[in-house]
Amino acid sequence: IQPPEKPLQAEEWNRLKESFRSPEIFEEMMFHSMLRCNSPIDVAKSLLTHVAKTNGDIAYNLLIKYLALCVQQGQTSEIRDTYDIMKMRFKILESGAYNLFIKGLSNSDQWRMALTLLEEVKKIMIPSRTNYESCIKAASRHREMRLAFELYHEMLAKDLVPTLDIQQALFDFSRGMKDAELQKELFGILLYLRENQIYPHKTFMRSIKLWFESIPGGNWRGHLTNIKDNGQCPVCKHQLEDSDLTEEEYNNLRERIIKDVIHGTDTFRKTSPQ
Repeated sequence: IQPPEKPLQAEEWNRLKESFRSPEIFEEMMFHSMLRCNSPIDVAKSLLTHVAKTNGDIAYNLLIKYLALCVQQGQTSEIRDTYDIMKMRFKILESGAYNLFIKGLSNSDQWRMALTLLEEVKKIMIPSRTNYESCIKAASRHREMRLAFELYHEMLAKDLVPTLDIQQALFDFSRGMKDAELQKELFGILLYLRENQIYPHKTFMRSIKLWFESIPGGNWRGHLTNIKDNGQCPVCKHQLEDSDLTEEEYNNLRERIIKDVIHGTDTFRKTSPQ
């Protein structure tokens, strides 16, 4: 189904619907196509207006698809209007709607409203990682790094695992800032990566390098290199720590497995037949 290039009148929408082989899902399929083709907002609005006049109402799923199109195009005022309409019509919105609202607003000059919506979400459900990361990126873009890290720690406290993308953003937007507390936070991320044996990809690695080099008065220099089998860095000659377990660490791990998994209550939660 190919969406029209300009807004249509009621009779034109009716003719299109009648020619569609499954008229009962015409509006839904049309919005799918509009999202795929990134149709102009006024075309989507003309379909919503037609639906409202015909049915006296607009279904939740159609409003969500219209909202997704607005977010895709960064139409901030339309996102705000859709939020007002949906909050007036429906007592509770589901997580997908909040994801779209927070994502759309966090990428706009009204990003603080995304923080307000995050607080709203907290009252009814556990916010998703996406909710937090949208707000963290928004705060970082506006150089409010303390707020960004406050949200980051809140996310970790809820056992939401951060993506490398959001950790990279924190390094990118902290570049050149002279703040001992901020440096401590970023070293905390590096320790988190180390302790969890998470290896940054090349663009994240470059962000870490550039951040170190941007520290005022730090005089850091980063180099891309390959580590030799003996674990020594060819550039600074530093011996990297071994990731293999020592005998003591292995015995501690063995004791924990026997106690918590084999003799414990979490056998079936932590293991599988494979």
